[in-house]
Amino acid sequence: MTATEAADNAEHDRAKESAPAPTPAAAPSPSPSPGTEPQPAPGATPPQAPPLPAKAAAELVGTAALVAVVVGSGIQATDLTKDVGLQLLANSTATVFGLGVLIALLGPVSGAHFNPAVTLAEWWTARRGGAGVTPREVAVYLPAQIVGAIAGAILADAMFGEPLVKWSTHDRSAGHLLLGEIVATAGLILLIFGLARTDRLRFAPVAIASYIGAAYWFTSSTSFANPAVTIGRAFTDTFAGIAPGSVPGFIGAQLVGAVAGLALVALIFMRGRPAE
Repeated sequence: MTATEAADNAEHDRAKESAPAPTPAAAPSPSPSPGTEPQPAPGATPPQAPPLPAKAAAELVGTAALVAVVVGSGIQATDLTKDVGLQLLANSTATVFGLGVLIALLGPVSGAHFNPAVTLAEWWTARRGGAGVTPREVAVYLPAQIVGAIAGAILADAMFGEPLVKWSTHDRSAGHLLLGEIVATAGLILLIFGLARTDRLRFAPVAIASYIGAAYWFTSSTSFANPAVTIGRAFTDTFAGIAPGSVPGFIGAQLVGAVAGLALVALIFMRGRPAE
């Protein structure tokens, strides 16, 4: 090697040593392992669960809006046509769209129960070791749902110039109607918790609204499937009303249906043993 080549090599080595090392940001970040959630970026604020007052407000407003849709569309339908089939079609269609929107909007806040049967079923699931609401949340959700349902019925009556509170005279105490409520509520619980068990709750707004729309027609009771809504609808003597004397029977049937629905979830979506 000549003196000139040696000098060139020494200068090249000094240039390599003085070159900046590649920064960690230049290296590709590893992909998350399958089945794991992506982690927030360093310094980012992690998502926080809504506070209990916000959840209570969502349940109250959501249930009020739901009952206002049911009662209001029933009043509108009877004003527009005397055909009972068209009245039910208008009532069920409005309920499908209204319920779907409310679940999509308020689901991220409170879970969009709007229904004591769903809340109690979730509490029971949590009690058995699954995900669900706490006893404190149950104690807040149930009154919020009932107050919201009553407020929604009064609001609908006010919008259409009806007496704000007039007890319904629509008797719904027949046995076949109670059976319809058991079936409607069992199907609703099966749907909600089946979606949860199969990680498909993202479809809840469409699936639940579609089910209720169908149950309007395939159940004899037109699918109340909700104790709070049942109480609220007793406050209006319109198409969607229910006589106060029929309320206890409907609520009892709905609770029986909720138990039956949870039993079906346990049977159909039974968790298998891990492979050895």
